[in-house]
Amino acid sequence: MAIEQFDLSEYDLVITSSHAVAKGVLTNSNQLHICYCHTPMRYAWDLYNRYITEAGLTKGFKGLIAKSTLHYIRMWDISTANRPDYFIANSNHIARRIKKTYNRDAEVIYPPVDVDKFPLYENKDNFYLTASRMVPYKRIDLIVEAFTAMPDKKLVVIGHGPEMEKIKQKAGKNIEILGYQPDSTLVEYMQKAKAFVFAAEEDFGIIVVEAMAAGTPVIAWKRGGTGESVIDNKTGVLFSEQTTDSIIDAVKRFEKTDTSFDPKMISEYASGFDRKLFELKISSFIKNKMDEFYNNK
Repeated sequence: MAIEQFDLSEYDLVITSSHAVAKGVLTNSNQLHICYCHTPMRYAWDLYNRYITEAGLTKGFKGLIAKSTLHYIRMWDISTANRPDYFIANSNHIARRIKKTYNRDAEVIYPPVDVDKFPLYENKDNFYLTASRMVPYKRIDLIVEAFTAMPDKKLVVIGHGPEMEKIKQKAGKNIEILGYQPDSTLVEYMQKAKAFVFAAEEDFGIIVVEAMAAGTPVIAWKRGGTGESVIDNKTGVLFSEQTTDSIIDAVKRFEKTDTSFDPKMISEYASGFDRKLFELKISSFIKNKMDEFYNNK
């Protein structure tokens, strides 16, 4: 209801950056509305059952209220799917999700990554790194479990969140949990790590590209945006299942071939996701659609 209260009638062009309700703004037939969609709302669609389960809302009165509310949200979300004239997705993964949920096609333009903030560093140290908000879907717990089962390999964990205590309890002596760190510290660890480990299903996964910008190969689950940004056996190693065993197997495969990963090549590849390229692509898309829209009026 709140998003529909904005009076945007004075504007020729409306651009929404939407992961939930922004695409539902009201525009008229003389306005062009372009939506850059990060995802259809995860908690209402793809991850609905996971969110309900992890929040303990599968049963009881609170569960009934939550399920009823999310049912209403899905109805509203579908009813607003035709409000944008065009969708842009931040990955092919999200373009498929938009097609499945809204039955709308989407142009794919990868999001901007400030690769210059993560300078190339070629002399890697003997530790692995993961960094993230510590929330359930990031699956830091799986990474920690995997490295606890490999006590000869050091893992550094950066990040904070509600899963912190749970993760500390799972961590072996070979795992160093640093909690929240400033950007400068994150960059330094990103540069020096022998590999960055990532187990979440992300819409795109900007932090993975930041690691590659520093010349650091990535060990990641191949589902979601990371399956597009990481090239298996060239800029990292992809694993097929979101399990500890699959992570352990990927680390072992990485160590058999780690000398074949070229930090300079990985960093150059990551430059293809630079903010300047994003600005060029999205500006070109908007200009072309505005020309089409207003020339056909």
